[in-house]
Amino acid sequence: MKIRIAKKKFFKIFAILLTILILPVLILFLVVIGRTFTFNLNTELEQWENTTTFNPHLNQEQKERLLANFKDAIQLPTVSFSETQQNISALYEFDLLLRRVFPKVFSSNLVQHETISNYTHLFSVWGSEPDLEPYMLLAHIDVVPADEADGWDAPPFSAQELNGFIYGRGTIDNKQSVMGILQALEYLLERGYTPRRSFYIGLGHDEEVTGMQGAVNIVKLLKSRGVKLLYVLDEGLTIMDGMIDGLDGPAALIGVSEKGQATVKLSVNAAPGHSSMPPRETSIGILASAVRRQETLIFKIKMIILKLEKKRMPNLFGRGPERATFEHLAHKFGLPHRMVMANLWLFSSLLSGILEGQPDTNAFVRTTTAVTMFNSGVKINVLPPYAEAFVNFRIHSSQTVQEVLKLIESTISDKRVAVELMKGFDPLPVSSYDEHTFGYQIIKKTAKDIFPQVTVTPGICIGNTDSRHYTELSLNIYRFAPSWYKPGDSARFHGVNERIGIQNYEEIVLFYFQLIQNGDTRNLPLPHS
Repeated sequence: MKIRIAKKKFFKIFAILLTILILPVLILFLVVIGRTFTFNLNTELEQWENTTTFNPHLNQEQKERLLANFKDAIQLPTVSFSETQQNISALYEFDLLLRRVFPKVFSSNLVQHETISNYTHLFSVWGSEPDLEPYMLLAHIDVVPADEADGWDAPPFSAQELNGFIYGRGTIDNKQSVMGILQALEYLLERGYTPRRSFYIGLGHDEEVTGMQGAVNIVKLLKSRGVKLLYVLDEGLTIMDGMIDGLDGPAALIGVSEKGQATVKLSVNAAPGHSSMPPRETSIGILASAVRRQETLIFKIKMIILKLEKKRMPNLFGRGPERATFEHLAHKFGLPHRMVMANLWLFSSLLSGILEGQPDTNAFVRTTTAVTMFNSGVKINVLPPYAEAFVNFRIHSSQTVQEVLKLIESTISDKRVAVELMKGFDPLPVSSYDEHTFGYQIIKKTAKDIFPQVTVTPGICIGNTDSRHYTELSLNIYRFAPSWYKPGDSARFHGVNERIGIQNYEEIVLFYFQLIQNGDTRNLPLPHS
């Protein structure tokens, strides 16, 4: 009898312990499953005020006209080679082109046009209700160099049509926005449109070489006039189709920040001498060793030191807006991706590990580095007295230039190597993207109006734009142009065979056509309960 009682007690205690162990796991499982099927951060607003006076529609004659205008723009080689070398004659011809193809914009009494630094354009479009805070649309006229010998399917300044696409430098960076914005305004003015809310259009001529003459001088002028902007919209992120595994449908990414940048010079001085009597280490050898350690840290050239790299330059996923990108898309993923995206509080390390494993997405989770120049040596038989390397860093939203410099010094850990910051700036502030933020919600609504199949999400812009100069005029700066990006298209950006679909360019004109009208909304509606 005593033995039976002991057994009962044993099994009772075992059952209690098993319950204690299983219950948390069961609760965790239920929470994960529940969030998987209910989690949705992509809040939609209730009934919007109807500000659409003219429906976004193009007739055949308008389609032909906008395409001809766009081709003319692409055929002008407005190339920026450096801050001091640009194709000035092409920029002058571009000015003449704008005046010729957009006569309403340049003649309307609602529009004030000013030329800044000879080739940058500022348009002030006056609204009927001056108490409404204005916004600003940005784009840039200049392009990077292009050489047909690099393997283009069509000459890079021909604007040639091939299989429904227009080929040419500037088709996606950024003349599609330049011409799209002005074409939309031209069509609205032709129909007798008068905006409620004033807005500005800034078209820089030197964005590809820092924007110091164009965007910076626009900001100085507007600041001197006491202008404050409700929001700013520039180029940046795009509509991605088929580029995110597991996502159901395309995603429109609105950049709410952009990475910082630093160019650092590493240099070594050493005594010169003849190559027949070399010292144990030359200046080139010392510097090469420093660069090798730096590249190993950031780029993971050798997987054997992956742990060291993570320790020194940690994966920063979740400390910037990159986590929100996936959370706002979570409800559009299929299983098992949806379970991960809806529960990043549990699976963030899994997702961040996947992202850092691919070069295209590694840039989203950490500061990256690239050795761009390495100089040394004066003669074959003379030991070099000096060696230098230039390294470019793209800085994650949660770090600063000074933090990166300290990390470089600790990584190199060699007093013979001088570390000098040549130029740099911190990451841009993260603009608001909640349901109460006018600019983000207007851009989101417009994207849904023109592209109802897309899911809109905030994102981080890896490259830099003219909008970084506008932080004194607005707290809310966004980076989005509705160009379609499909697998392989990212290589066309600043690369060979840059192109845009003819239909996509028509959609871009309609996007700005609708955005300007949506901007007349006085107040945002409430979010759905």
